Amino acid sequence: MEKNILAILSHPDDVELMCAGTLSLLKQEGYRIHIATMTAGDQGTAELSSEEIILIRKEEAKRSARILDASYHCLGFEDVYIFYDRDSINRTISLIRQVRPVIVFTSSNEDYMIDHEMTSLIVQTACFASGMRNIKVSEETYRHIPALYYCDAMEGKNKLGHPVKPSIYVDISSEIAIKEQMLACHASQREWLLKHHKIDEYILAMKRFATERGKDIGCEYAEAFRQHLGHGYPQENILKEILGDRVKLK
Repeated sequence: MEKNILAILSHPDDVELMCAGTLSLLKQEGYRIHIATMTAGDQGTAELSSEEIILIRKEEAKRSARILDASYHCLGFEDVYIFYDRDSINRTISLIRQVRPVIVFTSSNEDYMIDHEMTSLIVQTACFASGMRNIKVSEETYRHIPALYYCDAMEGKNKLGHPVKPSIYVDISSEIAIKEQMLACHASQREWLLKHHKIDEYILAMKRFATERGKDIGCEYAEAFRQHLGHGYPQENILKEILGDRVKLK
């Protein structure tokens, strides 16, 4: 089986916030990393046009991916307009068939923003359907359903403020510098968040949340996940099989 990992989330910088430390650990185990976003972050600006910010954010995402020697893919949808439809599912199936991953990471199915929830649904369907020969996309059928993991919700809560509790934790204490370096590549987002969210602590907020997750398992920094265990999906915890004691279950 190919040693490929695919992290496909909604926007540039989502991967860095939610699972970059885990991807770094997987790279050290010999896995080829692929980072994908549904959009290029075309609305993530208070000043520039969509065309201008797309160029900037794609370059930032590529620069971040290069830190892990990873490939970057953008599916080309628009911020706020990620819909669960034939086009979005087929584009995502095509990507999964190209990459042929053993593990897929995606956005939380409960989160503060509908783009994240739609991405989660689209990726769930695409993982299951990537082996269906009658789905007509150009890539060769991938007859292995990858293990699917949902990343944390932003701030660990859903849109009603209720906790979204993870069951799988990864100790990323050794990788926090890499995670920070990757997130820092997204310089345009500091300015956007400062003006739109009134937040000027982009990296500090990431480290604070990773510290909270680390406290849950008695380490300095952690990322957390839930595994999709529906019918037909792998039932074994492949992430723990690969990373061993660095993965803690709760």
